[in-house]
Amino acid sequence: MRRAGRRSRQAQEDGPMENGAGQEPGVPEPPPAEGTPAPRPPRARPRLVFRTQLAHGSPTGRIEGFTNVKELYGKIAEVFSISPTEILFCTLNTHKVDMQKLLGGQIGLEDFIFAHVRGETKEVEVTKTEDALGLTITDNGAGYAFIKRIKEGSIINRIQTVCVGDSIEAINDHTIVGCRHYEVARMLRELPRAQPFTLRLVQPKKAFDMIGQRTRSSSKCPPEGRASSGKETLRLRAQGPATLQEEPSAVEEEAARRVDDLLESYMGIRDCELAATMVEMAKCSPTAAALACALDSVLGEFAFPQEFVAEVWAAVCSPRGGQE
Repeated sequence: MRRAGRRSRQAQEDGPMENGAGQEPGVPEPPPAEGTPAPRPPRARPRLVFRTQLAHGSPTGRIEGFTNVKELYGKIAEVFSISPTEILFCTLNTHKVDMQKLLGGQIGLEDFIFAHVRGETKEVEVTKTEDALGLTITDNGAGYAFIKRIKEGSIINRIQTVCVGDSIEAINDHTIVGCRHYEVARMLRELPRAQPFTLRLVQPKKAFDMIGQRTRSSSKCPPEGRASSGKETLRLRAQGPATLQEEPSAVEEEAARRVDDLLESYMGIRDCELAATMVEMAKCSPTAAALACALDSVLGEFAFPQEFVAEVWAAVCSPRGGQE
């Protein structure tokens, strides 16, 4: 009995027992059996580097390491030694105030980013003679709402000093910096008719007309540090990290465009990222009622009307895309 006890203590001192055999500490594990595939090394995360300029003219800078729009603006501001609050919005592959090229929630891996910064401030007086002003509002995701579209023949269209791209800084001296686009659209809708009000606007700094529109083919800078040839996009999210994903298909792009049009029609806003998010949610919803519940749980602050939700679900999920 004493000898067995001594053997037991000696085994514990030698090291842990594995499969009934003692393993000496510090001895490497035996190699895998022949024919067993070796474990793959962890995949290195691609280094995504984007080129950027100030839209009114500047040297070319390089930015990386951002996961959302606010961080993107911070990186651009750091490169050009300006405050992030100077940036009104960004366009992709053009220095012009082109709302079709507006940076939303996705950036192609070969896209060139142009930052439009604060220019002159102006105030205009508007009398609301109709319920709708004819404005479509969007925001940059970092605190500034601006005009994305002006309807032809509308109240605002008759005021020559108001332009697409102008940031709305205040309504009747009440600052709206930090408000989302749907909040600004709601404020404008709720203004009483026949009562003048004042808009304080900030226009983007004017670009030099001699700067030609930059395209991928005309870019002189090699795509250093790129993970692919542009068939993937970097998806920026308000919450959570940015993700690499395949470019949306033509069907998904068309569905997102229809939803964006519905947002403008019902809410007076345009938001490509919001439209893409709603398309994803609609694809996972078997009915319009299920989509309404999903939207209410995630985007309840928008207070989407029921008929709007029904049209969104039809635009995405019906065989004919919601068209009559």
